[in-house]
Amino acid sequence: MDNPMLLIKNIEGKLEVCPEALEVLSKIHQPVVVVSIVGNARTGKSYLMNKLAGKNAGFILGSSIESKTKGIWMWCVPYQGRPDQTLILLDTEGLGDTKKGDTKNDSWIFALAVLLSSTLIYNTLGTISQHAMDNLHYVTELTKLIKAKASPIKEVADSAEFVGFFPTFIWTLRDFTLELELEGDPITADEYLDRYVLELKEGDTKEIRKYNLPRECTRMFFPTRKCFIFDRPTEANKLKNLEKMQEKELDPDFVKQADQFCHYVYEESKTKTIPGGHVLTGCSLKELVKIFVDTICNGNIPCMENAVLQLAETENTAALREANARYDELMEQRLNLPTETLEELLDIHNECEEEALQIFMDRSFKDDTCHFQIELMKTMNEKKENYCQKNELASSKRCSDILKLLVQNLRDKIKSGNYIRSGGYQLFRMDWKTIKTKYYNEPRKGIMAKEVLSKFLKDMDVMGEAILKSDKQLTELDKEMADVKRKEKAAKQELKAKENQETRQEQKEKKNEKSFCAHIRHLMKKMKGENTSTLEELNRIIDAKSKEQQYFESQQFSACASLLQTEINYFKYKTQTKTPSETSPRMKRLTEAAVVVLGVLASAAVILLPILLRML
Repeated sequence: MDNPMLLIKNIEGKLEVCPEALEVLSKIHQPVVVVSIVGNARTGKSYLMNKLAGKNAGFILGSSIESKTKGIWMWCVPYQGRPDQTLILLDTEGLGDTKKGDTKNDSWIFALAVLLSSTLIYNTLGTISQHAMDNLHYVTELTKLIKAKASPIKEVADSAEFVGFFPTFIWTLRDFTLELELEGDPITADEYLDRYVLELKEGDTKEIRKYNLPRECTRMFFPTRKCFIFDRPTEANKLKNLEKMQEKELDPDFVKQADQFCHYVYEESKTKTIPGGHVLTGCSLKELVKIFVDTICNGNIPCMENAVLQLAETENTAALREANARYDELMEQRLNLPTETLEELLDIHNECEEEALQIFMDRSFKDDTCHFQIELMKTMNEKKENYCQKNELASSKRCSDILKLLVQNLRDKIKSGNYIRSGGYQLFRMDWKTIKTKYYNEPRKGIMAKEVLSKFLKDMDVMGEAILKSDKQLTELDKEMADVKRKEKAAKQELKAKENQETRQEQKEKKNEKSFCAHIRHLMKKMKGENTSTLEELNRIIDAKSKEQQYFESQQFSACASLLQTEINYFKYKTQTKTPSETSPRMKRLTEAAVVVLGVLASAAVILLPILLRML
């Protein structure tokens, strides 16, 4: 994108997603890192976002009393140092605009920035005063605007799960003029934030609870925090031309601070993930935007769990569609009908199915009942059977065409009576033998060669029988013996054709076991990856909450420390998940489906599954 575009309109307090922006997101198939900025109007938010985009201009800067940014604007730019990812910058309209007069609308803008981003920048002017903290009431209101679970458990608060979904928190202080000192000792900006700004007061009065609430919520919901301070970029009378100024015209300290800020965001920002460790692409972020905005517009509270389930439904449907399309594409590229053997076709099918299955697994998530994977298994099996039928038809047609051409001369001789004479039957047999030799030597007849030949033999036998009876050179005994041999050969040919069909069925069953193994192998890999991601996420939450618990204990805020201990115990319990095994409900469901869909013998599945698990 050369310039930012509006992602979410905010017209008279009503939010609306812009289709053009969704179209842009739908074309981004890379993982995305989403950095959003919130804060009061006219505090320089847009300038910082332009710096992150590596541009002087882009997001509109407000140099007058009028707020310029309305709604949420989006800018998708290449990620410095991460060519396999896309950086998405979200610039939100200023909070607390007096002309708007709707604090609830501001709260929704703040909540959307939190829900959509992997890094959240909270931008304020000057020092962090009590007034600035009062403006952070948007954090305290998140519990009213967002639900983590559709049906939260009683043991812990619903908001305990926020940490797993919420972004890294960066507080940027603009035009900061104070010395960073505490009790006479120099401190860092991070220490200023944690040891001074977010310090809690002891006591239990109404005023103290009001004072502590935004600080408690900030600590609870955003355990990963960072603070940056900025000098004024230039003289006050030049600020209106800020986007036109070169770096050499700006205050050197500000330039250095802005570079440090950008470097941190580039290095430390994570890809946008949802609970379970699933990494979002632009396509899936598009769906998440639609889900959250639609929920808000319908007067409901966004629920992270429901949003993930909705997103999973959409993404898994798309994954299924994408896998099927890839399978069709690969089969058309690699398959040349008719194949010489059925095994050749089935091998190509297995290769294409393997690639399609990998595409499905890469995009799908939270398919806990294996509904979509089983659907893929069914579709792949149906497509395979369809190709097998096409292969048989193509083979039959080619074989019939070959025989029609080869037999034409024989038919002409029969019509002209060439064989209705003494020794005619022997001559007929020799000609027919020559035809069969030529037929066998023809390449790429395919799998129906014996069946089609058997059918032609029946037609020729009728003619041969008439020629045999008219051959005066042969005695009646010769005719009887020849007739017996003719029938024996026809029976053998028919038996071979039947055996050929049975062999093909056995080959299909064997290859079906290979398909079953591929599905189980990919599911095992997927489950292991999901378990690893979930454990990493849970351990990160536990570490973050343990850090905050230590702070509360050190400050003797026992109620907060106790609440966090309950939450920590809950998340520790969740880490005690079993590794994937043949007893997993997903494994059982997939195995049962394979028995029905692929015709894999239940006994074979029981034998194969533990072997596969040991191999993994």
